[in-house]
Amino acid sequence: MHSVKEKVSNAAASGKEHIDITKAKAQEKVEKATARTKEEKTIAREKRKAKEAEAKMNLHEAKAEHADEKLHGHHLHHHHEPVIGTHGHQHHQPVGTAVPTTGVPAPTYPPGGQFPSGPTHHKHV
Repeated sequence: MHSVKEKVSNAAASGKEHIDITKAKAQEKVEKATARTKEEKTIAREKRKAKEAEAKMNLHEAKAEHADEKLHGHHLHHHHEPVIGTHGHQHHQPVGTAVPTTGVPAPTYPPGGQFPSGPTHHKHV
């Protein structure tokens, strides 16, 4: 039972990796088409490579979690701290919920505890 669940989870993670790589390639094509200099095209290629490497890293992390889940029989709810400089998906806490480390009170939204009044839509003229 666990092997089937692990295989299905790995297949889903692999599919997500392929989607992420396809998105990175499409984004690279858009950036290259709008690039005006050779350096901008090089930057677009390097961004794609970084996104592909991140997608592969996410796949390997997911597979490791699936193997651990199979081994220990429970799902791990790890929320890894993002690596600085990556553009991956990050889980953010709502504003005002973090425990401050310096003794300064955390900001809350909206300031003053009231929502701004006025129209909720904007007209473009």
